[in-house]
Amino acid sequence: MAIELRKVSFRVGADVHIYETSLSLEPGKFNILLGTTLSGKTTLMRLMAGLEKPTTGEVWAGGKNVTGVAVQKRSVAMVYQAFINYPSFSVYDNIASPLKVAGLPRAEIDARVHQFADLLKLTPMLKRLPSELSGGQQQRTALARALVKGAELVLLDEPLANLDYKLREELRDELPRMFADAGATVVYATSEPLEALMLGGYTATLNEGRVVQFGPTSTIYRHPDSLESAKVFSDPPVNTASVQKRGTRVLLGESVSWDLPDRLRAIPDGEYKIGLRPHHLLPRGGGVEVDGEVQIAEISGSVSIVRVNIAGNNWVSEAHGIHSYEYGEKARFYFDPERCLYFDAQENLIGGQAAE
Repeated sequence: MAIELRKVSFRVGADVHIYETSLSLEPGKFNILLGTTLSGKTTLMRLMAGLEKPTTGEVWAGGKNVTGVAVQKRSVAMVYQAFINYPSFSVYDNIASPLKVAGLPRAEIDARVHQFADLLKLTPMLKRLPSELSGGQQQRTALARALVKGAELVLLDEPLANLDYKLREELRDELPRMFADAGATVVYATSEPLEALMLGGYTATLNEGRVVQFGPTSTIYRHPDSLESAKVFSDPPVNTASVQKRGTRVLLGESVSWDLPDRLRAIPDGEYKIGLRPHHLLPRGGGVEVDGEVQIAEISGSVSIVRVNIAGNNWVSEAHGIHSYEYGEKARFYFDPERCLYFDAQENLIGGQAAE
């Protein structure tokens, strides 16, 4: 079922929660809403589901204007990060509840409940009550109840956040395949850029109630239209700095410069901005050398995250391996200028995508 938002906005009093938005989602596609907390992900989903009515604009589903149509009259399933289950129902009955309401035969209900219970590792818990489950098991029960409906529009609002790491990784792989042949339109909200990349499909980057960019996930990551979109699609945050273009050279501060990539040689001299993802700023290697003063150094598993002041800019390096630094230490880092994203004065991307 195709979902289309036509110049939709949403306000509460004088507060704008969603600025005018037009977005078209095709059936059978896996769509991701990527943005930080309060970026508008959940509100957009509620507008798609019919839980909220837009202040302006229209919502179309399956070629019909469904603006104002109650959610009960739509083929929609939704799962929130904060799981909701019927406390007096067993896990089996929780999963089966939408099928019983639809009046399906008992044998079909049983088969579908067991299908999704197996998928979500819930089969041993089918006779338990929600109060006897862990938080992750309760979230899986809510997810199974939504999936078992076979709805044409499935809205998943950070549904894996409360699951343990192993199961979360398994479901990230499985979810796109589950819906690939069902013809459902799936919308998945997340605040994690890595999760969006792992899920693939299509991504809309959101910031403060605006859809910044929409397209194939890998394209949005490699070719952000703007610095705003690049910032949304980077965790840790993308490193940014103002630079000067003079002839064929780029100047960062007073002591760092490099040759401009060939794709940008024709742009006029003047001031620009660069974006460099943290995993492209490394403590070892070749390319442009930059010296800075370490602010914070953290080790997360096998990854070292170092926050460093470089030419007056607070940058982050994310590198594999253990790299130890002390606060205030002078340190040298390296980056390949071909990996930089270059933006004009209006913070729009110029010169095409950076190297991988």
